[in-house]
Amino acid sequence: MTKIVNHWIGGKTAEGASGTYGPVTDPATGEVTTKVAFATVEEVDAAVAAAKDAFATWGQSSLAQRTSILFKFRALLDGHRDEIAALITAEHGKVHSDALGEVARGLEIVDLACGITVQLKGELSTQVATGVDVAAIRQPLGVVAGITPFNFPAMVPMWMFPLAIACGNTFVLKPSEKDPSAALKLAELLAEAGLPDGVFNVVHGDKVAVDRLLEHPDVKAVSFVGSTPIARYIHTTASAHGKRVQALGGAKNHMLVLPDADLDAAADAAVSAAYGSAGERCMAISAVVAVGSIGDELVQKIRERAEKIKIGPGTDPASEMGPLITKVHRDKVAAYVTGAADEGAEVVLDGTGYTVEGHEGGHWIGISLLDKVPTSAKAYQDEIFGPVLSVLRVDTYEDGVALINASPYGNGTAIFTRDGGAARRFQLEIEAGMVGVNVPIPVPVGYHSFGGWKDSLFGDHHIYGNDGTHFYTRGKVVTTRWPDPSDAPAGVDLGFPRNH
Repeated sequence: MTKIVNHWIGGKTAEGASGTYGPVTDPATGEVTTKVAFATVEEVDAAVAAAKDAFATWGQSSLAQRTSILFKFRALLDGHRDEIAALITAEHGKVHSDALGEVARGLEIVDLACGITVQLKGELSTQVATGVDVAAIRQPLGVVAGITPFNFPAMVPMWMFPLAIACGNTFVLKPSEKDPSAALKLAELLAEAGLPDGVFNVVHGDKVAVDRLLEHPDVKAVSFVGSTPIARYIHTTASAHGKRVQALGGAKNHMLVLPDADLDAAADAAVSAAYGSAGERCMAISAVVAVGSIGDELVQKIRERAEKIKIGPGTDPASEMGPLITKVHRDKVAAYVTGAADEGAEVVLDGTGYTVEGHEGGHWIGISLLDKVPTSAKAYQDEIFGPVLSVLRVDTYEDGVALINASPYGNGTAIFTRDGGAARRFQLEIEAGMVGVNVPIPVPVGYHSFGGWKDSLFGDHHIYGNDGTHFYTRGKVVTTRWPDPSDAPAGVDLGFPRNH
């Protein structure tokens, strides 16, 4: 019997009423294992209404109450991390260790939310004029929404909702329809932790559900992570409806390798950053830029390591890389490799013919490595979102920086070098929101914010960290003047001596 994933509205499961369902496949076999209900406009409205009703009390609740529930949720999340990871593997395909790592990174933001009391402290200036004080405070927005991608079905929602609800907002999540079960499990754990009904809701679906959230007058802010074209659409549409928006888009992350770098360390980093999680992450390194004469040696070292990666089902503890999420996506990724030679690249490794015995129906693709890739090639220009690494050659550091800065994306980038002066210049000169120095995937810890530049971010706020708290609250400044008690009207005795 096929599993059915329904919505979560007002603290309980809400069966889909549209009659429309989307297929969820096991990427390792290609078999449809689950159906997910697609929401109608009316069902989205019901979720928003439940969130709005809950905000009337949740928005006025004490910080102590909110953080107490979040601490309970954190304990439950920690205790169920293997179960959540198994759901991720079953629907996304990533190996179990990658799925566990995803849950761990989500836990970081829950930790941050548990300590939200410090971030929500206001400011006070006394005696700005005689008898006048000024206070700055932050208050929740109301109902906020999150629209999240398939590649991190647990972590990315946890980049959003823990901070949002800790700040006093209520939340409607629209997760990816390709792997929806993790989101529903998070909803159940929040309810078990004592979160009041309606504070957290989940609606599944497609563009119908997304557009309704973007247009709904009671949704005050929208958080999004996904591709650049959709991020641009989310930002434009939601902003036109008067909403605050943070929309994180795609990436083409570069790793600049200088001639003085430890090439073994650089090769290790390139392989893990390019092929980990099958390359299906916005912080994957997809372009290595080799400076000077080191290119041949570096490519050989990358090849030697890449050929040893064991690809197989995510449920097999021996597997280091799993399949891609869907067959359509697998075929799209493969097309970049099969067309690379015609665009001037040298195909060092071609993984497009890879399959796994006993799992021939799975969405398999092997490791691909392209060398001497021209910047005009589609394999370089596009975000591939798969296990394909391009190597480009440049003569100097300056040429490498110019090449990277010419990219329309500015999500993350890295430099590998032993030279501190070169690394410092790179930090200041590179046009990207996150920079690694001998660190290939510079994803910030939870108390620093995550976000890119240029076509990798639409909106003014990065996600989580201090930016996350500011995004989910709005500032208010209160100026007060109280008369001195000694100036009380005659006949009213407050026990203060008269000054005149």
